[in-house]
Amino acid sequence: MKNRRFIMLICCGIILFIGFKLQGNLGLYLNLAAFCIVVGGTLCATLISFKLERLIILYKMLKNAQQKNIKTPNEIVEILIDLSVKRRIKGLLSLEEDEEETSIMFLRRALCYLVDGYPAQEIQEILETEMMFFKLRRDESERMLRTVADICPSFGLVGSVVGLIGMLSGIEDSSIVLSTIPIALSSTLYGILIANLFLLPFAANIAEGTQRELLLQRMILEGVLAIEKKSNTRILENRLKSFLTPSSRDVTLVSLEKIREKLKKYNRVDLQGRKPKVRMPAMADKT
Repeated sequence: MKNRRFIMLICCGIILFIGFKLQGNLGLYLNLAAFCIVVGGTLCATLISFKLERLIILYKMLKNAQQKNIKTPNEIVEILIDLSVKRRIKGLLSLEEDEEETSIMFLRRALCYLVDGYPAQEIQEILETEMMFFKLRRDESERMLRTVADICPSFGLVGSVVGLIGMLSGIEDSSIVLSTIPIALSSTLYGILIANLFLLPFAANIAEGTQRELLLQRMILEGVLAIEKKSNTRILENRLKSFLTPSSRDVTLVSLEKIREKLKKYNRVDLQGRKPKVRMPAMADKT
């Protein structure tokens, strides 16, 4: 899925490049003075608006968002069903084995609270608080990008004004006019492109990723609470299906055969090294 998205992104970039190329020489759109005005002004305004530490966090978050593979809801259902079966067969402490194996930090912490014997109410309060502050941090990052996107076109207009001033100052010299017109036009182009091709799409990507991760966290919360209450595995699956789209619900995420296989597997593991109990035959009634 990620490779497909990357290929589509390259194809769209090529189409955009062709659009510029069809209008003539690409060198017409390259102007160092306009680029310095837009980028330099935007960076200065950004550093004045936000602390450097916060900008570093934003950069790391954007970097991780592009590199990290987020699990799908179907995979979360599979994991929670497996944990539910393991909990019913081998007991609560058997979930300690999965604390280090899972790649989802939120699920790992939820399992830790479960194994440590936290009551269901406390687990719910802790995880919901974590979800709330997770959303607040993501919303703040999105707001930062949208603020920078609002600033960027303004400096494009600044570059246009600079070009016009230069043009008017040398109106009697055609060479000065020809050298300043590209600054006036290119700076506006750069400001609009940077804002709408990079900053706003990255902000939208953060918002979309936040909603996707909050959905997975809510699924994990419901699943962990159901495991703590020893809910039936099939009931747990039906509850988790309510988080999915209707098209995903039509498919049986975890078949009964798979659940039986898990039960048999954990039974075999649980009986290893144990001496089977001999059951005495019942005595017949004497009448």
